[in-house]
Amino acid sequence: MEAFWASFLLIFFAEIGDKTQFLIMALAGRYDSRRVFVGMTLGIIVVHALAVLLGATLGSLLPTEKMALVASILFICFGIWSLNGGNDEEEDVCKTSRFGPVATVALTFILGEMGDKTQLAAVALASEMSSWLWVFAGAVLGMIIADGMGLVAGNYLQKKISPSTMQKVSAAIFILFGAAGLVQCLFL
Repeated sequence: MEAFWASFLLIFFAEIGDKTQFLIMALAGRYDSRRVFVGMTLGIIVVHALAVLLGATLGSLLPTEKMALVASILFICFGIWSLNGGNDEEEDVCKTSRFGPVATVALTFILGEMGDKTQLAAVALASEMSSWLWVFAGAVLGMIIADGMGLVAGNYLQKKISPSTMQKVSAAIFILFGAAGLVQCLFL
């Protein structure tokens, strides 16, 4: 269960105020909320299945101690990256699509999330933790809840909580997880 809670909390807080959460808010303005939710969920499952598969493969090839150290350093780097603004690319939402709303949302989400810090965090967690299934479940649920909040309460969040504050919270969580992992690797 440690793998579930670690991935859930890390991914949830990292996704708050992230570009894909804002992408979901924009898509919610174009399509029916149920279709956006289904497309978003399909995209989340695909992105994190790939991430966990890659992480579990790396984790089986490298010693646990080395993977834990690498994962901790990556978390600290992700935190610093978040403090520096992360990826400032604007997400381009297709004006028209030959696919239906669900497929359009899923594909747009997958493209927007590939290589994102939350996907890379899932790779690192899956490589470090022995239970890839719990990492996958925690990452997927964390993303669904965070992006679901963007879908349901996006306008409210934008008015009450600045993106820069959420970016700082996300960075602090990455750095905290990384520092805790480094302490565990180096001193315990």
